[in-house]
Amino acid sequence: MLVVTPGEPAGIGPDLLVRFAQKRRECPMVVAADADMLTQRARLLSMPLEINDNLQMPSCEPGRLSVVHCPLAQPVIPGVLDPANVPGVLGALDGAIAGCLQGRYSGLVTGPMQKSVVNDAGVSFIGHTEYLAAASNVEDVVMLLVAGDLRVALATTHLPLSQVPSAVTSALLMRRLQILHQDLQTKFLCPNPKILVAGLNPHAGESGHLGGEEIEVITPVIEALQSRKYRVVGPLPADTLFTPQYLSGADAVMCMYHDQGLPVLKFAGFGEAVNVTLGLPFVRTSVDHGTALDKAGGADVSVGSFTAAVNLAAQLSQL
Repeated sequence: MLVVTPGEPAGIGPDLLVRFAQKRRECPMVVAADADMLTQRARLLSMPLEINDNLQMPSCEPGRLSVVHCPLAQPVIPGVLDPANVPGVLGALDGAIAGCLQGRYSGLVTGPMQKSVVNDAGVSFIGHTEYLAAASNVEDVVMLLVAGDLRVALATTHLPLSQVPSAVTSALLMRRLQILHQDLQTKFLCPNPKILVAGLNPHAGESGHLGGEEIEVITPVIEALQSRKYRVVGPLPADTLFTPQYLSGADAVMCMYHDQGLPVLKFAGFGEAVNVTLGLPFVRTSVDHGTALDKAGGADVSVGSFTAAVNLAAQLSQL
């Protein structure tokens, strides 16, 4: 059984849930959210929604959701952020995480969060990935985006570009490549995964003429893993890495920073891609897009990525 959190209530997370609930589901799930907010959003969308609190046998029937009621402080206006509702949003997420850690849920699917309003409420929040790592008390996690057969992991996530070079240390890269390798084996059933590693600089440093990180950090880590029989290849120039000659036979790509790999992946599968957090003691997936405040409560909302996130979470949690 999965647990789902809609994320920012003023965004399209509630819309995705209401729309997704209109069809029969194969995998049972419960929702951790404000039940009244979901009911109001369904009315705004003119869609039927019956909410119950049967958490032992959640309904998979169209138009029905089983909800763990997590009240919000203020009524929600689609598109209008309210810091007063942040404690309720985080409380729902905390409860979902606790349920996963306790074994009550097999996996977590999260809707998009609005980082700015969480920080405006006085809570330091970089993103779901970092929050989940801290709440689960694990040493480290890896953000992986999946679009069909393409899997792109990140050595660093939500950092200003100016901070990336100093953040890409040998210890961090070694740790995150090991997490990626381990979860490719255990979650994606790749017995001997092949991982391509991007360089940090243009042309992977051009033998040191365009930067030394490849020589000083990335190559030694790759060679150390290769000596342990890991199939790790690189560092490869990011501008040619995502071509058939390299991707053929590869199970994943490790990029050094957020906007090095994700534009390519989202171009390949935006609206259908899934964000997966590796290294957690439970399965977590999410949509590949943001809160889209301007679309909340409207007709122009696609459930493609949300559906893919639910399906992938169900698949990975049953392995």
